[in-house]
Amino acid sequence: MCIQEEGGAMGLCLFPGDGDVDGPDACFSYGGFAQFRRRLAHAEGFDLGEMVGFGGDRPWAEVSTELEPFLNHPDDHSKDLSPQDCAAVLPKLEAILGQWTSGPRDSAMERHVEDIQRLSVVLRVCIQKNVDLCFG
Repeated sequence: MCIQEEGGAMGLCLFPGDGDVDGPDACFSYGGFAQFRRRLAHAEGFDLGEMVGFGGDRPWAEVSTELEPFLNHPDDHSKDLSPQDCAAVLPKLEAILGQWTSGPRDSAMERHVEDIQRLSVVLRVCIQKNVDLCFG
């Protein structure tokens, strides 16, 4: 597990629950993770800030996205995502990555492209090893 510090702020790391401390991970500052998920929600056609659990009152049942297990997940050390959730999320992430890499990119978008690439590697390991995606 890694804990990332950006500007002195603690962060969040997503990693396969296989016990391999040298395995891949995707680390974010908490603010960076929030921005990343807002950008993913926008790519799916909705505003994450409108959703229950993110300051809004729109229920998740009104949104249809394969990313729901990932987007509607607390930032803290809560329940991990199952290998089945990872398998559902990965194709949509890869489709969004294709969209993001085919258009113009500013520095924030470039960072999100890198985030999605790292997260995709981690999700593939979770699927291949049939282990949970851990949030730590």
